[in-house]
Amino acid sequence: MQYRFGTSSKESSIVENIADQFLDITSLVCPMTFVRTKLAVERLNSGQTLEVRMNYGEPSRNVPASLREHGYIVADLQPENPASPDGVQRLLVKKP
Repeated sequence: MQYRFGTSSKESSIVENIADQFLDITSLVCPMTFVRTKLAVERLNSGQTLEVRMNYGEPSRNVPASLREHGYIVADLQPENPASPDGVQRLLVKKP
C-alpha cells in the first residue's frame, strides 16, 4: 500500500507506507476514535507518521476531517482489503 500526501495531485507525492507508530481504533466508537488518534499524533515528533486502522463509516469520515482541522497532514484513506471497501480502513497521518 502506498499513501499520497497533500490536498491535490500537484501537492501529492508517493511515500513509503512505513509509519513511525501504529494505532488500531477498530474497537472504539466516536468520539473516542478521534480522541485516541489525536493523542497518538500529539506524541509524534515533527515529520513522523502514524498509521491508523479504523472501521469504515463514521470513523473513516470524522477522524480524517478532524485531523485536517487540527492542522495535521492526512494521506488518502484506503481500504485494508480492496476487495472489501466497506471494511477496515487504513489512514496515514503526518505531524507537520
